[in-house]
Amino acid sequence: MDPGLDANGKTNKERTVKKGLLSLLASRRFGPFFFTQFLGAFNDNVFRQALILLIASGAVTAVSVNTLNNVALALFILPFFLFSALAGQVADKYDKASLVRKIKFVEVCIMSAAAVGFFFDAVYFLLGVLFCMGLQSTFFGPIKYSIIPQQLDDKELVSGNALVEMGTFLAILLGSISGVLLKMEGVGDGVVAIAVVGLALLGYLAARGIPSAPAADDGLKLNWNLWKETWHIVGYAREVKSVWMCVLGISWFWFLGAAYTTQLKVYVDDYLLGTDGLYALLLGTFSIGIGLGSFLCEKLSGKRVELGLVPLGSIGLSVFGIDLFFSYAGLEGSGQVDIAGFLQQAGGYRVLMDLLGIGVFGGFYIVPLFAFIQHRSNPKHLSRIIAANNILNALLMVGSAVAGIVLVGLLELTVPQFFLALALANVLVASYIYTVVPEFLIRLLVWMLTHTMYRVKHHGMEHIPDEGPCMLVCNHVSYVDALLLAGAIRRPVRFVMFKPIYDMPLLNYIFRTGKTIPIDSKVRNPAIYERAFVRIREELEAGEVVCIFPEGKLTDDGEVAEFRAGIEKIVADYPVPVIPMALSGLWGSFFSHKGGKALTRLPRRFWSRIKLVVGEAVAPQQVRAEDLRERVLALRERP
Repeated sequence: MDPGLDANGKTNKERTVKKGLLSLLASRRFGPFFFTQFLGAFNDNVFRQALILLIASGAVTAVSVNTLNNVALALFILPFFLFSALAGQVADKYDKASLVRKIKFVEVCIMSAAAVGFFFDAVYFLLGVLFCMGLQSTFFGPIKYSIIPQQLDDKELVSGNALVEMGTFLAILLGSISGVLLKMEGVGDGVVAIAVVGLALLGYLAARGIPSAPAADDGLKLNWNLWKETWHIVGYAREVKSVWMCVLGISWFWFLGAAYTTQLKVYVDDYLLGTDGLYALLLGTFSIGIGLGSFLCEKLSGKRVELGLVPLGSIGLSVFGIDLFFSYAGLEGSGQVDIAGFLQQAGGYRVLMDLLGIGVFGGFYIVPLFAFIQHRSNPKHLSRIIAANNILNALLMVGSAVAGIVLVGLLELTVPQFFLALALANVLVASYIYTVVPEFLIRLLVWMLTHTMYRVKHHGMEHIPDEGPCMLVCNHVSYVDALLLAGAIRRPVRFVMFKPIYDMPLLNYIFRTGKTIPIDSKVRNPAIYERAFVRIREELEAGEVVCIFPEGKLTDDGEVAEFRAGIEKIVADYPVPVIPMALSGLWGSFFSHKGGKALTRLPRRFWSRIKLVVGEAVAPQQVRAEDLRERVLALRERP
């Protein structure tokens, strides 16, 4: 027996896919990487928080604390602007596991230097170390997200990204708290020095367990003109519009996150009149929310890249952000308010729930975006696309600081008003992204449909190719067939639809934004008929998936009607494989014609079981309409 197979003939990867997050953490192909990045983020925040507190203690008197804090932030972010282009190239050119080990060894050296700096309270020296940590993070960033699709199956991408996001924000929270505790009076700088070096060593040891991740493009020649290369990698990110919108969406999330966390301390001090303990509680609630949202995202997505959760996340970010503005009105303060005093106030729990909600829906928002980029990007360019994303992240984080200075400092908005402005701006940004790439909204509608009225079970989805043009044919039972198919199939699908159905109120917007192709009979509307075949060929030439319902109408009796010859005309004009599919379980639903015209009766079936079975591809030269109908009938009868 093959040592890589179990008694049932399944590989380690296939077995892990069927299990949960803990199994993924325990696997060698993901576990060592997860703990490597977790320890790195944890150490980053221990070091940075300890440095901030050292600066605040007055170790340097010639320069103001505020100035030094701003210099520290700039020094950490600056490498992302200067070296991300090079980091992306390096990550694509060399084995990623080997690179991670080298980067983590460098971290041990950097943290050893930091230990010396803390021992002597050498703030300026530690600022130089901080720049080196930013540089190390710049080179690790592209690897962090591009190694995931190399080590994980497509069905595990959401799980992997959910774990990484949970781990990252948990590490930020725990690292920040640990940095504060380690700098408390009586602990001593020696403990901080030992901690940062020890964490770096643990990260290096974890990295040694990461399995090989071969170069995506080992023939790549490094371009040392970093300004020019920056524009190149941004160009790679813009090649696929939906990927570019995801990049912008992620960067916007970091804008929001940086804006909230930067102003949260001011919000606690000046508006809630709270203690440092209350600040830690609110920051912790926000971070835990993102971790919880990432975890729930994995559960709600059904182990697929579910873009429908992204608009849901946007809605939640704005709703809870707006309510955070109004929740302040229910708070009163006199003197410093501790955690117990805050929770006794009428609006205390409301503020906590708002911050938790912003975090949870932020998790819904961010995890599918990363998974989508990994799924849709050219693997040879993925690290460089992530590097471009990191540049934009850094740019928008700086932009969030500028927005805070302008709106709060110059225009004198209150912090609650600033939070309201963020929530409203999120509505505008989300509207733009979802207008440019309507696939997000379509997926949301499908996700809502399949989580309220129907439960869809799929068989044979592997017969639909991951890339290249093909035709899909399916029986037509209800008005939501196209939506259910769009939700089940991982690739965008261009549906060919009978024009009266295409023109239906409400549904027409969905069909138009999804680039559905309307068709009518040759006798009734010859112009629409001919234009449909031109559109179909154009989409196939562009490498898209096109789906047609060959019956030409919804079934009136629940049976599969005769298939029309249009499919033969399509493959004769542009030969591509044709993949038969069968839907069952929809007859009798609110959207079918059983018992009278569809959509005219109150829905009586919820959470109904729907089955989609996909058959093997038929070569274009073998395509016959009647044969395809027989195949669909056979698929429909499969248990």
